[in-house]
Amino acid sequence: MTTSILDRFRLDGKVAIVTGASSGLGVAFVRALAEAGADVVLTGRRTNRLDETRAMVEGLGKRALVVTADVARPEDAQVVVDAAMRAFDHVDILVNNAGIGTAVPATRETPEQFREVIDINLNGSYWMAQACGRVMQPGSSIVNVSSVVALASGGLPQAAYSSSKAGLIGLTRDLAVQWTGRKGIRVNALAPGFFPSEMTDQFPEGYIESWFDRIPSGRAGVPDELAAALIFLVSSAADYVTGTTLVVDGGLTAV
Repeated sequence: MTTSILDRFRLDGKVAIVTGASSGLGVAFVRALAEAGADVVLTGRRTNRLDETRAMVEGLGKRALVVTADVARPEDAQVVVDAAMRAFDHVDILVNNAGIGTAVPATRETPEQFREVIDINLNGSYWMAQACGRVMQPGSSIVNVSSVVALASGGLPQAAYSSSKAGLIGLTRDLAVQWTGRKGIRVNALAPGFFPSEMTDQFPEGYIESWFDRIPSGRAGVPDELAAALIFLVSSAADYVTGTTLVVDGGLTAV
C-alpha cells in the first residue's frame, strides 16, 4: 500500500516525550504532536502548568502523562522514561525543549550561573537522550531544540546560553552518527530565531523589534511555524534526514 505524502506527516500510534512542556514553545510542540496523532508525555518542573497542558492534549482526543522532573538530574531523566514505558510500553519521539537563558556580562557571570544553564540546556538533553536511546526502537526520532545564537551572536551577553545551544548541535551530530545506523534512531536539531516565549519576555523592551530590519521575513516567528518544522523532523516525512540542524529564523542567518 502506497503512503501519501500527507500521511507521512501523521504520528498515529506514536508516543512523544516533550521536556519543558509547561509553557511557550513547549506547549506549541505538544499541541502539534497531539494534532498529528501522538500521545504525549509532558515533563517539566511546574506541575500546575503541566496539568494545563495535559488538559489541552486530552481535549484533542489523545492521551497525556505528566511527570514532574528536573532534566538536569540524570536520575530524573530516567524516571521520565521509566514512567513513559510503564504507561505506554514504548517511546518513539523525544523533543529536548527544556531550557533557560541568561544575559550576564562574561566578567560578572558566576560559575553557578554558567553551570545552571549548561546543566539544563545541554546536559539535560544528553541525559534524556541517553535514557530514551536505551528503549527506543528503529524508526524513532530525537529533536534537540538549539538556537540561532549557536550560529551567530544575538547581540546580548549570553556566553552560557550560546555555549549550551552550540553544544546541542555538536551533540546532535554525534548521536546521529552513533545511533542512526546502529539503532535506527534519527537525531536532528531545530535552531529557532526569534519566537515569543517566556525567555523573550525577559529581553529589553524593543530588542526583538530592533532586529526586524535584518530579518528578510521582517518579523518574529509564530510558534506554529516552528512546531510545523518539528513535525516534519519527527515524522516519516524526514526518514532520510539525520544529523542536521534545521534553521527556522525567517532568513536571519542568511544575511
